[in-house]
Amino acid sequence: MEKENTLVTRDWLAIERTKLANERTFLAYFRTFLVFLGTGVTILKLEFFADLKSYGIILIIVSAVLLFIGIYRLFRVRKAIRQHYNL
Repeated sequence: MEKENTLVTRDWLAIERTKLANERTFLAYFRTFLVFLGTGVTILKLEFFADLKSYGIILIIVSAVLLFIGIYRLFRVRKAIRQHYNL
């Protein structure tokens, strides 16, 4: 007896679109991480922003948290996609 769970081309394309959307979301998190990190380092390195050093440190910490959230979400959604479609 043939397996009832076979996917047609339309379904495979939907899965691929979902995977690409997940990766695109991770790249948005990564871009935001880079901007926050760059801004934080710039604030710390330039003497012109000496009054804002604590703000620079906060930006660096927030950038690390953003990267962690992005990576966690990437793998969590990838696992959910695999479980949902039995891939």
